[in-house]
Amino acid sequence: MTRIHTNHIATMTEMREPHKVLERSGGRPVAVMKNSRCVGYFVPAEATLQEEPRVATLDEVMESIARRKHINQPVLDYLKDK
Repeated sequence: MTRIHTNHIATMTEMREPHKVLERSGGRPVAVMKNSRCVGYFVPAEATLQEEPRVATLDEVMESIARRKHINQPVLDYLKDK
């Protein structure tokens, strides 16, 4: 069974009028179905990133690791002998 990663679905027939599919989805991605199988996703421009993601600096990464050490350490201890 394939998992569909959106709540909005359209058939190939409905994709003949993509503007209606976009209006109905409210700017969210739409799974496109053919014969009850997902063949792809129709993703409106507003659902994508509008700017380039920023890369974290080394200082930010180290700060995050230090801040989360108390959360991550039990998991690391558990995995140590696996």
